[in-house]
Amino acid sequence: MFAKAFRVKSNTAIKGSDRRKLRADVTAAFPTLGTDQISELVPGKEELNVVKLYTHRGEVVTVYVSGGNPILFELEKNLYPTGKVNLVIGLLAVSIFWVSLWAVYTLWSYPDLLPTFTTWPLVLEKLVGGADLMLPGVVVPPAGLPQVQQGDLCAIALVGNRAPVAVGVAAMSTAQMLTSGLKGRGFSVLHTHQDHLWRSGDQSSPPCVAPPTLGAPGLREEKQSVQAASALQGDMRRLTLEGEEGENRAAQQTSLSEVSEDPSISSPTPPDPPDSKTLQEQMDELLHQCFLHALKSRVKKADLPLLTSTFLGSHVFSCCPEGQQLDIKKSSYKKLSKFLQRMQQEQIIQVKELSKGVESIVAVAWKHPRKGSVLEGGEVRKIIIDYVKKNDLVDANNKNLVKLDPILCDCMLEKNEQHTVVKLPWDSLLTRCLEKLQPAYQVTFSGQEPIVKKGKVWPIDITLAQRASNKKVTVVRNLEAYGLDPCSVAAVLQQRCQASTTVTSAPGAKDRLQVQVQGNQIHHLSRLLLDEYQLPRKYIQGLEKAPKPGKKK
Repeated sequence: MFAKAFRVKSNTAIKGSDRRKLRADVTAAFPTLGTDQISELVPGKEELNVVKLYTHRGEVVTVYVSGGNPILFELEKNLYPTGKVNLVIGLLAVSIFWVSLWAVYTLWSYPDLLPTFTTWPLVLEKLVGGADLMLPGVVVPPAGLPQVQQGDLCAIALVGNRAPVAVGVAAMSTAQMLTSGLKGRGFSVLHTHQDHLWRSGDQSSPPCVAPPTLGAPGLREEKQSVQAASALQGDMRRLTLEGEEGENRAAQQTSLSEVSEDPSISSPTPPDPPDSKTLQEQMDELLHQCFLHALKSRVKKADLPLLTSTFLGSHVFSCCPEGQQLDIKKSSYKKLSKFLQRMQQEQIIQVKELSKGVESIVAVAWKHPRKGSVLEGGEVRKIIIDYVKKNDLVDANNKNLVKLDPILCDCMLEKNEQHTVVKLPWDSLLTRCLEKLQPAYQVTFSGQEPIVKKGKVWPIDITLAQRASNKKVTVVRNLEAYGLDPCSVAAVLQQRCQASTTVTSAPGAKDRLQVQVQGNQIHHLSRLLLDEYQLPRKYIQGLEKAPKPGKKK
């Protein structure tokens, strides 16, 4: 549901009466939760916002946000039939969809709130991409599958960690799953860790949740079955997810033991090495990088005014390099509003409160110096070489190869290469970098500000054409690319050549003009363009067509 970016319609603070009603609804729908737990889920005095949004499929969703994290959501249209009598109306039907968001933030604190099914870590990437969970990908524990009915909400966890990473609606009952031989679609996935709704929060990683009874015989059997799972790697090739029949073979052959060792889940953050930047300084740097990248490549003038929450969730977080995690709370700013206030002081953006308690970006300084400038090819090469050397990425065994860190992977590799390519030759690295950049050129005239234009620079094109009565004419195109006015050039040529000139639209070129001069006037054009305008010869083609000495023009 949230595999692609969504559009926010409104973001308002919840009223006191609505807050009380929300708490009562959650209490009625989930009687197993205690008073303290309900108070944590729906806080009484802390900020609680109601966000209305549209998914990429056009579904209308209401999201409740507390402390910057989405905690509950509901669908205004019940698109997932439950198969239970009278469940499509009333509170219970709505509450079913509230829980689905708890899978990534709230359910980490209450992992037993929903029946949980387990799958392999390799499968999560496909679920994040929008695939449903197929039954061949479900791991059956020694105690058997949880008992559910068709339409029940279920949590989905990974082998080795009980913290849910996704929530889906059961496509069939447990009995039907077993009868089918664990074939077919098992769950319609609503929401996952790492999807766009998760990105709208603080993007924290799932905790490592241990099994509830550490000494139980059943647990020991389950642990043994997980340890023995590496012998079943070949079975991973049988996993078929909706729309993903062409599995990547290299990813399928990755050992389960390696995949389950996710450092973001089980390993503590290593201490900063001596003389390095602190975690806060690194987070500040990453925040500025993602902010400027989002403004430069994601936000358009037509998007303004843009809700700050939408800007963060749909643009800033998506610009975070692979392998890194942006957490504003760990930066020196602590809050998005404080950071945006600083960016407003630097005159990069303008933020206004268009409605009570809801801020929007209303203006962007598109030409602000901090958003980048024109770089020559040599400068780009120097930046890449300095970065590689500073981060010690040159391969120790082969100096011609560069090891790719998460930033280089994100910038240089295609999506299908990011799990297979770990090194690149220097020439390939530099070539890929230049190809990723937007080409531009700069034209400078004496006493004038440089003119920078995007795109590839085309040379001034001089050709000879034959007209009626075997008369020749000289045609000049692409003068505008070098800041030259075709009409002014035509007037100068008319005086110097003592020949008639005309200015017409260039064929096949929108809003471009061409100058036509009677006779072969390339000698005059050469002196005008090279000597007076001082254009480099390499940007002019056709000068070799000038008449030879002694021949009649």
